[in-house]
Amino acid sequence: MYSNRDTFIMFNTLLPHFPDYELIDSGNFEKLERFGRYIIRRPEPQALWRPSLSASEWDRADATFHRDAVNSERGEWKLRPGMPDRWTVEYIYKGMKLRFRLGLTSFKHVGIFPEQAANWEFIYDNCTPGCKVLNLFAYTGGASLAAKAAGADVTHVDSVKQVVSWARENMELSGLVDIRWIVDDAMKLVQRERRRGNRYAGIILDPPAYGRGPDGEKWILEEHLTPMLEACAELLNSENSFLVLNLYSMGLSATLAQTAVNQTFGATSKDAVGGELCFDDRSGKRLPLGTYYRFQR
Repeated sequence: MYSNRDTFIMFNTLLPHFPDYELIDSGNFEKLERFGRYIIRRPEPQALWRPSLSASEWDRADATFHRDAVNSERGEWKLRPGMPDRWTVEYIYKGMKLRFRLGLTSFKHVGIFPEQAANWEFIYDNCTPGCKVLNLFAYTGGASLAAKAAGADVTHVDSVKQVVSWARENMELSGLVDIRWIVDDAMKLVQRERRRGNRYAGIILDPPAYGRGPDGEKWILEEHLTPMLEACAELLNSENSFLVLNLYSMGLSATLAQTAVNQTFGATSKDAVGGELCFDDRSGKRLPLGTYYRFQR
């Protein structure tokens, strides 16, 4: 039975050090960012305040995302001369050197969530050679690369074939090999692994608010998160293991993540920590970009 009397988590705001990324400014529901040598401007629903830089500074962006008038989830990029549609950045930590191919997508994304760098370091530090790691909703593979760089046996799961191909490209750019790629619905995959009796030393969950599997399976975070955690609890080793959960839906807190995880996995270790993934812009405005909760046991 879950009791919260002895399981207070440490709330910790994580601010990764990422030399190839900078949050330059934020405000008016937009953010101005540098990825490598290029500056991009795109929507950010949590930037409720006013920008600190002038409009002319924002207008100097190499690429600006404009939402579609009909479908607010999509849009197109306006590029300045010399701005490529693809380029690379890298992230270095201890013995880990990750390289990512970036690109301008119609959903405003560019191929990485730089705030996740803090979790990449945690994953790298908690993997041992040969340990089995499962990365669900794995996108372009930053967490998969971090685990593989530490020598883990990594299974990378995403429902979009093109995104998995992008992740494979990042693996090759990073000089890594032998990640196991699976294009499948995450819920179906964990249920299948549970029936097979497979176990993992690390599980990483980065679920969207809403999504579809390759065969049209629906994913709705509020409905499916608990069944997903229950299945993962049966897959995670009882000792010498870790879990990372990210939540990007606005309004979902680290306390919510803690309660859901502790109910399904049991009381976690004293090393459990949760909070927000953030970056500060040049003027010191702190922009929250996601909620995380993770533990080691």
